Amino acid sequence: MLLHNATKKKFIIIIMFCLSLLLTACGGQNASTKIVLTTGFAKNEVFRIDNKSCKLPEVMVYLTCMQNQYTEVFGEEIRQVSLDGVTLEDNLKETVLARIAQVKTLNLLAEKKQISLNDEETKAAGEAADEYYHSLSKKEVETLGVTKDILFQMYSEYALAEKTYAYIIQDINPEISDDEARIVRVMDIYIKTYTRDGTGERIEYTDQARNQAYLRAKEAYELATDGGQSFEKVMEEYSENPPAELSFGKGEMSEILEEAAFNMGNGEIRGIIEDEDGYHILKCVSTFDREETDRNKAIIMEERKKQVFDEEYDVFVEGLTRRLNEKLWEEVSCIQDEEVRTSSFFEIFNNYFR
Repeated sequence: MLLHNATKKKFIIIIMFCLSLLLTACGGQNASTKIVLTTGFAKNEVFRIDNKSCKLPEVMVYLTCMQNQYTEVFGEEIRQVSLDGVTLEDNLKETVLARIAQVKTLNLLAEKKQISLNDEETKAAGEAADEYYHSLSKKEVETLGVTKDILFQMYSEYALAEKTYAYIIQDINPEISDDEARIVRVMDIYIKTYTRDGTGERIEYTDQARNQAYLRAKEAYELATDGGQSFEKVMEEYSENPPAELSFGKGEMSEILEEAAFNMGNGEIRGIIEDEDGYHILKCVSTFDREETDRNKAIIMEERKKQVFDEEYDVFVEGLTRRLNEKLWEEVSCIQDEEVRTSSFFEIFNNYFR
């Protein structure tokens, strides 16, 4: 996929934001978990959670593969982009730390629940490790510091973490109605009532500017209903958002917009609706999208399962002691070497375990 520079820059900013969200989703340093910075680590040991240890080669495989995945899509310039002073490398390091810590923690939970890989899964972990190892050049093996044994351990722990997650949520099967998951499609003529300054700070319109925005919305509404023009044409001329259909479910829009959209009939136009962002004129395209509703049911199902998992995981994490080798962690950085382009660690895992 070829992206224009402006579009690519937007995607880079989005991915930086998503990485920060990923760190939050992974839990990072759980508030109830003791974090101890200490000495007495083994060689190349980055951190320990109880009796589970993470060595430097594990971090470097995760970090390098994730970095190369992003540069393959967004180009080398993503390395130089920062969001609120946080670079891609900063985000990746924290995300990798959180991700590996969660894998190690789930392996501890597996021990508690007496969950283990069966012979077939162990064999798959070995085959995945062998495939990934042989995908590496001599330079990559030396730079990452990996061996087949280390990779076998990594794939085994990753597989066991996923198996433990699946075990915890296996009996969660909530009933989700069509109404709860319903997705509607609308077109929206939007006139905003705020602007932003050069720093991105939101500035509300003055009373005079807000009144002018309302008059513009009123004019658009009259044209779309009694003015003999198609809604699409008016939307293209008046809307301050790119003209397009919007699909959304409950809880995804402002309360007042949701109430209007979910109580309209096909083809109905409703306005002028005011929320905190401005004025809206809606036209209902579809009150019920079967395909999107079924997809949303699956999303809600996963959210419910994750809630159950998080509750058990958080209780287990409480009391675990994490020890971080702060000195070594500060020395960890993304590899800047054109000969180190490996990115397939996670792809190979998916080929064997998904």
